[in-house]
This record gives sequence, C-alpha cells and structure tokens, in this order.
Amino acid sequence: MPITIDDYRLRARKALPRFVYEFIDGGAEYETCLGANRADFERIRLMPRVLRDTRRVDTSVDVFGSTWRLPFALAPTGLNGVIRPGGDAMLAAAAAESGVPFVLSTASNQRAEDVRAQAGGGEQWLQLYVMQDRRLAEQMLRRARGAGYRALVLTVDVPVGGNRWRDGRNGFRIPFRMTPRLAWDVARRPGWALRMLRGGLPRFVNLAERPADALPLEVQASLLARSMDRSLTWDSLRWLRGLWDGPLLLKGVLHAEDAALAASHGADGIIVSNHGGRQLDAAPSSISALPGIVDRVGDRMPVFLDSGVRGGADIVRAQALGARAVFVGRPALYGLASGGGKGVLDVIRLLAEDYERNMILLGLDSACGIRKAAALAQPHAPFHHPIA
Repeated sequence: MPITIDDYRLRARKALPRFVYEFIDGGAEYETCLGANRADFERIRLMPRVLRDTRRVDTSVDVFGSTWRLPFALAPTGLNGVIRPGGDAMLAAAAAESGVPFVLSTASNQRAEDVRAQAGGGEQWLQLYVMQDRRLAEQMLRRARGAGYRALVLTVDVPVGGNRWRDGRNGFRIPFRMTPRLAWDVARRPGWALRMLRGGLPRFVNLAERPADALPLEVQASLLARSMDRSLTWDSLRWLRGLWDGPLLLKGVLHAEDAALAASHGADGIIVSNHGGRQLDAAPSSISALPGIVDRVGDRMPVFLDSGVRGGADIVRAQALGARAVFVGRPALYGLASGGGKGVLDVIRLLAEDYERNMILLGLDSACGIRKAAALAQPHAPFHHPIA
C-alpha cells in the first residue's frame, strides 16, 4: 500500500511507458529549477508549539466566497488523456468528492462541458493559454462560463515553450509517430497500451467550438509546443475582462513587481509558480519567491502557490509564508497513472491526512491561523536571491 507521494510516483513509473512518464515527471533542460522547488521547501523548518488543544482541527479555507474543505486544489495539467483516457474527468470527479477545486487545462483531452458534467458537482476553474488566434480563447471562455466554470487562470509564463530535453530525446510529439524505439517502449506497458486502444489516442478537443469540429494539426502542435501569443501584455487583461466577469488569476508570477502590476491591472489573485520547473530552468523556486510577493500584494489579493508540493508539511510551509492555498499537479497525476480516479482520491486523502497531522504536531487547530504563526517558517539556510 503506498504511503507517500514518492510511492505513487514509483507506481506511475511502472505503469506508464517511459516517454509518458518522463513527460509528466521531467523539467526543463538540466532540471535545476525542478530540483530547487523541492530543496527550498525542505530547507524551511517548522517550530512546533505544545500543550495546545487540537481535538478539533479546521482544515478549510475561504477563497473568493467559496469554502474549500482543504487548502489545496488540483492544478491544471495538459494531455491527461495520455496517462488514462478520460483522465480529465477522473481528476475533476476526485476533486469534487474531496471538496477541493479542479482546474481544467486549455490542453485538456476532454471538452470543458463534458468534464463539468462528468465531475458530478464540485468547483471547476479553467486555465487559459492564449494562442495566436485569440478567437480560440474567446469561444472557449464563452463555453466555460456557460458550463459553470467559476474562475479563470491565465498562465503568463509561457511566451514560448521551455526546452524539455527529456521530451526531445523521447520524440514526444502530437500526433504520435510510431518509431521502433517508441513501439518497444509501449510494448513493455501492455496495460497502458490496451487502455489507449480502447479509449483512443488523446486529442486537444477543448479548443474546438463544437464537438464535431476538427482542430487543425498545426494548432494542436502549437499547443503541445506552447507556441503562444507573444503580443499578450498587461493591457491585454482589459480584453479578458470583457470576456470574463468571474475571478481572474495570473499563474506564473515570480517577481514582486509583476505581482504589483497584476493588482493594479485588475487581477483578483496570483499563483506564484515556475510551471513545475518546466519553463525557465534558471528561475527561482516558487517557495523562495512567495514571501516577497506576499509582502508586496498580500493585503490586496489572495496569493497562491504551486510547484514542488509533495506533502502536508509543504502546504503548511506555504501557508505560513503567506499563501492562501496551494495547487497540486504531479502528485495527482501519479495517482491517476497508478489507479485512475481511485488513485487520485487516494493521493488527495494522503495529502489531507498528512496536512492535518502536521497541524496537530505544530499545535495548530485552524488553517486560518497558520498565517498568524508565520514566524514558524524559518529557512534552515538562506534562499538564493534571484537576479531581478
């Protein structure tokens, strides 16, 4: 029985072909940013208090007028259908059952309306990549709003795709091209191959306005390569505000000045993120960038974090440094790979139990009280300060 996120990671590695596993697990270039995300979390020590009444522990947080049962949500992850057919809906359903939000990626393999219907309730958000043809974004936002998606997450750290060497070496591309090496890789994972035969190879169906519309291959290739609209600027937020009247968050902010600009241009929240170490390899860890951003805008909007969260202590660390909540990506995908929807539920439960246990050990009885105890979080060694 898996008892840690690393256990689920090992199961995912055994369940998936190498080229799929490394697409999920890998980062950009030398993967120094990927490593820093974990190393900097682990350098933060938490100081426990004793003889506190922790018989009742409240793990909920309020976000944009909604109460999350736990202070984390499932982050947007693209191409989930390559892990399991129907993976987007499995993730959404597990999140709904657990009382946490799910964020659907523009690069999903199921349509927003279908995921919403299959989730069986819960709160869903939409993550947006703005392609060069902005009409794609406009129709997707219109459909998502009609389907009941509550918040919009604009990813802003992908003007161009990161140089992911593992994917390049593995020949990971859309459409898939069967080479002898790839055929051998697939043959070694017959369970995955059988699911793909039954469910069909994944396609980027969420960008098409109607289910029957065929998305040009060049658009699918651009999405996989993250060839986005590089003319997108701060002034473009006015264009988005004309299309979306719900909460608008910017994901991929690491610089405190950008956080201030987000606040002044009408954003409702910030997700401090380096894209899981998959974009700029020289970027700082998300957790090291968090305090400066909270100091700059924390009283004006909620600040969230993703990249590197692997356990309950990490969630407490992020909250102690000012994050309202965190977003979890790879751990949920490890669960999806190893056990489908049940695997995702198991990962969420593991994180929930680990989070509550850490709160009790720290003498905390409320997620809302962690920020007040910010002095608990002390780096064991100083963070490396990035060049601004």
